[in-house]
Amino acid sequence: MNNLNVLYAQVFGGPKYPDIYGEVYFEAVPEGVMVYAYVTGLPPYKPGNPPIGPFGFHIHEKGDCTVGDENNPFQAAGGHFNPRNEPHGNHAGDLPVLFSNNGVSYLAFLTNKFTLDEIVGRAVVIHENPDDYRKQPDGNAGKRIACGVIKPYTG
Repeated sequence: MNNLNVLYAQVFGGPKYPDIYGEVYFEAVPEGVMVYAYVTGLPPYKPGNPPIGPFGFHIHEKGDCTVGDENNPFQAAGGHFNPRNEPHGNHAGDLPVLFSNNGVSYLAFLTNKFTLDEIVGRAVVIHENPDDYRKQPDGNAGKRIACGVIKPYTG
């Protein structure tokens, strides 16, 4: 166990959306973990079935953001982080969707579903479609469009 107070992930877009860039911070607080996300370059919302946006946002099992197959990138990050084998919608890795305002999203929230020690070395992944928080195991969130590895923040 280490004494981490803040973790950080620098998020980069994949082949379909190379302009996506973001920063996600995880800060230990007495009530749990505060998560702060700032992402730019998100594609415009497109209604449809499925729509593009709002964007699924998760912690995934593995800290590997290798693109791999350009048509299905970031598969090396594995599935959603789910250490307690909960049904989807209650995974520790289930985070709120990202809403875009002209390609920019800012999100801050408090969670008690994980500690910093549990998520260091894992990945943050942004998906093309909104998470329905029901379909097993991934919430029907669609393709992975951006990824970043969670590391200790060194300032």
